Amino acid sequence: MFAWPTLASAGDDSPPLGNAQSTDAAAPLLVPPKLQKADFLGAIASRDARRVADWVVASGDNGGLPFAIIDKIEAKVFVFDSSGRLRGDSFALLGKARGDRSVPGIGNRKLSTIRPEERTTPAGRFVASIGHDLKQDILWVDYNDAISLHRVITGNPGDHRLERLATTSRFDKRITYGCINVPVKFFEGVVLGTFSGTNGVVYILPETEAARDVFPISGSDGAGRQ
Repeated sequence: MFAWPTLASAGDDSPPLGNAQSTDAAAPLLVPPKLQKADFLGAIASRDARRVADWVVASGDNGGLPFAIIDKIEAKVFVFDSSGRLRGDSFALLGKARGDRSVPGIGNRKLSTIRPEERTTPAGRFVASIGHDLKQDILWVDYNDAISLHRVITGNPGDHRLERLATTSRFDKRITYGCINVPVKFFEGVVLGTFSGTNGVVYILPETEAARDVFPISGSDGAGRQ
């Protein structure tokens, strides 16, 4: 999408390579400038999503790894490359219950035992990597609490998950046991394309706490399993 300058422009007067004269000083390599804040490439994002993403880029908190911002209030996922440039964004399905913490030990429980009020998507910073569940590849966000980002699950027709993802209303997106469900095309094209072969960092914004209480950003007014 971006075309960085080449070492020699098409209209210069440089001699052909075959007649190039030797020089003692090697030409400096041109590299893309370091971003000072996240580049959302025009995508619509909340104030807190932008502030957290900008903090990640400015502080280098991602450690040179690709990263994702998950905005639970707006039910959106933003995936960035290691420099902070947006790779893609999408609506997502999230935990049915509001809340920013997982119930202790929930990762070891059967889905049938998890009560509706326990089905939260936890907020925080997570080191993530591509792995597998029993059926397919997923992005593990919090392995101990069984939280992952994966293709939308359609096993229970009564959940209407595909229909929920297709709307633009954030109020339709709360249905899962805590995991983050995204469209198949987005997962296979953006998520796998960004995180395959490398770890990454996932930042899940809170909804019952202020973003500044979860991440070391200043001036934010953020409010606040399958």
